[in-house]
Amino acid sequence: MFPDARVVLALGGFAYEACCRVLGVRPRPAFGHGAEVPLGEGRWLVCSYHPSQQNTFTGRLTEQMLDGVICRAWQLSLPGTRGGGGPGNP
Repeated sequence: MFPDARVVLALGGFAYEACCRVLGVRPRPAFGHGAEVPLGEGRWLVCSYHPSQQNTFTGRLTEQMLDGVICRAWQLSLPGTRGGGGPGNP
């Protein structure tokens, strides 16, 4: 895949399941917007609802929510960053 990637952002439950399968995440934690799954060695899998019209038009996923999870993924990508404290992960 991308051996130097520190963060993988899964957009939607289908992508999350595929990422877990490819990355060997077992047991697989429940999917949820803002969920953060440690992959070891400072790597993370971060989840978001899919930015489809069905989710954005209904308000299930807002622009602020998507911005927040992207910012959190960026923070986790920085060297020396530890998990916790992100959306859905107090």
